[in-house]
Amino acid sequence: MNKKITYGSGIQTAFEHVLENYDESFIIGQGLWSPWYVGNTMVDLDKKFGKERIIDCPVSENSVTGTALGAALNGMKAIVVHPRMDFMVLASDQIVNQAAKWQSMLGGGIKIPLTIRAIINRGGEQGAQHSQALHSWYAHIPGLRVVMPAFANDARNLLIASILSNDPVLYIDDRWCADLEEEVTELQELDIKTIGPKIIKEGSDITIVGSGFTSCQALEAGKELAKDNISAEVIDCRVLNPFNPDLIIESVRKTGKLLVLDGSWKNCGFGGEIIASVSERFIDFKAPPIRMGLKDSPAPTSKPLEEDYYITIHDIVNNAKSI
Repeated sequence: MNKKITYGSGIQTAFEHVLENYDESFIIGQGLWSPWYVGNTMVDLDKKFGKERIIDCPVSENSVTGTALGAALNGMKAIVVHPRMDFMVLASDQIVNQAAKWQSMLGGGIKIPLTIRAIINRGGEQGAQHSQALHSWYAHIPGLRVVMPAFANDARNLLIASILSNDPVLYIDDRWCADLEEEVTELQELDIKTIGPKIIKEGSDITIVGSGFTSCQALEAGKELAKDNISAEVIDCRVLNPFNPDLIIESVRKTGKLLVLDGSWKNCGFGGEIIASVSERFIDFKAPPIRMGLKDSPAPTSKPLEEDYYITIHDIVNNAKSI
């Protein structure tokens, strides 16, 4: 039987690999010693590597991000963890005005090996202040790499690549992916500059594109569509900034149809960026492209309303059939 790996254990393995092999690496943030905050992704790391390298802090998003940035500027491989992306907004000055800017301001002559892990934590009736996926915000910022893995092996390998990069990287993981499994592949130390979108299911009738958890949904929808003899090609973006749409464009040239899924709101969202990037270089659509996103509202604190608020496999299949 082939060995399985979960998304959460992939992140744990990545941290263990880096901490064991790179003495200059450390992790700082809140709740790092508590599975309630970081789930099954950092179990006993403080016991294995010591609390001087796994540094649990009070609620201080701006301070811990600035501390990690300062350490990275001084040669450390610094990793800062924000257990909820919503509250990482308090660190936006450090991320947007500092980390993303220093290399450009200093002529590219410095390294900033800073990884900022932001966790999307939706559902469970947590409501508007605990449920936001803000990847589109940060993908807008030049100088900041943004990666968003959907599957377990990528969760591991893209995190390692992020930490080993000499550029500031925002690594976004989704708690809805944490327990999803796939067959384990070889651990790799990849150059983050070589990573881009990936075809996760080949097809010929329609191209479906997702990022993060919506890539998992796209894959499941593709399997459902196959039951009705609709061949969907499914692409996982993986890297949102810098974004390379070439693979998606190549796929749409083949299928002529495009459905884009975004786990956040449509207005000024990443789904619109994908469609625009394709449309600038391809106009022979067989049908108008469709983007799917959240309802234009803050997340509700009600289970019945949540069921209507978030994208479902049923919604994806129906939209795919409509084009």
